[in-house]
Amino acid sequence: MADYRFLTIERTDAIATVTVQRPEKLNALNADTIVELDAALRELEADDAVRGVILTGAGEKAFVAGADIAELAKMGPLSGVRISRQGQDAFRFLERMRKPVIAAVNGFALGGGLELALACHLRVASENARFGLPEVKLGIIPGYGGTVRLPRLVGRGRALEMILTGEMIDAAEAHRIGLVNRVVPQPQLLEAARDLAAKIAANGPIAVALALQAVDFGYHATTDDALRLESNLFGLLASTEDMREGMAAFLEKRRAEFRGR
Repeated sequence: MADYRFLTIERTDAIATVTVQRPEKLNALNADTIVELDAALRELEADDAVRGVILTGAGEKAFVAGADIAELAKMGPLSGVRISRQGQDAFRFLERMRKPVIAAVNGFALGGGLELALACHLRVASENARFGLPEVKLGIIPGYGGTVRLPRLVGRGRALEMILTGEMIDAAEAHRIGLVNRVVPQPQLLEAARDLAAKIAANGPIAVALALQAVDFGYHATTDDALRLESNLFGLLASTEDMREGMAAFLEKRRAEFRGR
């Protein structure tokens, strides 16, 4: 792996944990951090030894407390579009990764931080986590996909309330409305995220990758087009060694040993 200024990457078995390291700024996303995050995720995507990724922030106060306001305050119309597209492109790559990415949300996930968590496939939160899109309080709107992903995840009405008021919600409310998958005590956060990632990593990696592809495509496609892709991917998996192994292991009452082939 490359050396990063604002990130650390640790590996445990087949799971990589990426930590945003700007605790003095509550892990706010400046332009350089987004560039590094995109590069790190692309490296992990290409690494066959990695079957899952956990994304978190340094410390207990914040996952990512938003974008770097000092940078945003300098933008004009053209640079504003460029800044938005840079974040959108990085988060869209994350969302379309062939490996599951789990956000371990420790503390504040605000603005760009919530948008980053929304782009992850699953979200586990600590009890002290807080979520919000406060951009309207700064005279702007979410620019990294928040107006798109939040309504699709929690529904139009709940999303609009968060976007238009700019107010935060706590972890319990985030779980109630379906924004996060699980809420655990702060000391158990990374362990819970790793356990979830390990359960997924134990399954067939090609099947996991194609399931992610099917869901991502189906979210935006017509029902007929989505069903057609699902059938094609279902058939494609019948050509894999992993399918033979998985079914043989089931019939033989043993644990499958998937090789990603």
